[in-house]
Amino acid sequence: MSLRGTALGVGKGGARAAGGGHGAECRAPQAPSTKEVWIARHAKPLIELGICYGALDVAADVALTQAAASALAQALPEGVVVRVSPLKRCVQLAESLQVLRPELVFTLDERLREMDFGSWEGVPWADIPKEAVDAWTADFAHHRFGGKESANEVLARVGSAWDDVQGTSTLWIAHSGVAQSAVLLQQGTRRIEHAKDWPVSSLKYGAWVAF
Repeated sequence: MSLRGTALGVGKGGARAAGGGHGAECRAPQAPSTKEVWIARHAKPLIELGICYGALDVAADVALTQAAASALAQALPEGVVVRVSPLKRCVQLAESLQVLRPELVFTLDERLREMDFGSWEGVPWADIPKEAVDAWTADFAHHRFGGKESANEVLARVGSAWDDVQGTSTLWIAHSGVAQSAVLLQQGTRRIEHAKDWPVSSLKYGAWVAF
């Protein structure tokens, strides 16, 4: 959900590492040593800068998707269960990954989609009234920006998916907002009250983090 392009680094939430790559030759997968939740973000979407998008179903850059898949294929251990946001930019990465690692058959999970900005989806941020943005930031936890979802509602649905994969080695191919939710979930946080409670850093396009 953040517009920032910084990496989601190691912090209080227990995120072990952030990764990304540039399409090096695929090596044999590692054997799993611990049960982890991996979260990979889709590659850069094909949308103009400054456009509000979350649930908007835009494609990702093909070459960057393939590069991300190549790097991820090298890093993932064997025996990983793959769950994917149904938005096409994530499905692209899942399909490219499966070409390199055919055993990584994936399942779509609606709970992993990005936050839905409702009526503001596809609208330039510059054209969204300041009053609408101010109302959101003033009550970030509960306000439905664009009329669809609040931050706590996103956290609740991602939390449901999180609960389902505990004790397994799982890869989610998803979005910045999902990764930020996972940081909170790793800390045991199920609800927030203020905008300052939401993780500031976001996962770079094509990068991943393991919890």
